[in-house]
Parts: sequence; structure tokens; C-alpha cells
Amino acid sequence: MDYRKSNAPTNTVTRDMIALSEDTGNVYETVKIIAKRANQISVAMKQDLEKKLNEFASANDNLEEVFENREQIEISLYYEKLPKPTLIATQEYIEGEVYHKNLAKEKENL
Repeated sequence: MDYRKSNAPTNTVTRDMIALSEDTGNVYETVKIIAKRANQISVAMKQDLEKKLNEFASANDNLEEVFENREQIEISLYYEKLPKPTLIATQEYIEGEVYHKNLAKEKENL
């Protein structure tokens, strides 16, 4: 899922963890799944931001030639206004867009 098109809230939301963990049966496993997905989203966001900011970087920056680049500021502000990776990952989990499996449980069932 594209994190820029997510319908996740931009502020903190209180969630019922018992209801969230119904499919796994374990609150800690659910938190782990959401945390791993949030890390993946965070890495993707960071790479996109660095790629966009590097387009405006100049090769001959000196301490005397430091100036504000309006485009860089606008891009940074856009990324700051996006929902946080944990909120996006939680929304994806609620919508059933996160694929996960527990190898330990699969081995027990065999």
C-alpha cells in the first residue's frame, strides 16, 4: 500500500488491543506485526525523502554559501504532515492489508 494514499489518522488514536489481536490471539504478537510493518514503512518514507531532497542538493556547498531552498522546505513539510508509520501500519492491519504468518505455530500444526 502506498503510504501517501493512506486513510490513517494523523493524530494518536486509542485502540482496543484485545479487539485488534483477535486474529492472532496474542496482543504481543499483534504489536510485533504492526511494529515490523511500521519499520518497513519508515524505511520507505526515509528513502523517498532522501531521494527527493538529493535532487535539490548542490555539489559545491560551503559553510558561507548556506541558503534555504524553498523546494526542500516544502518537501520536508509535506513529509512531516503525513501520518506516522505506526498509525499507517495499524490502519493497514485493521483493514487486513498486512500479510503475516507465525512459523512456530505452523511447525506445531505439522
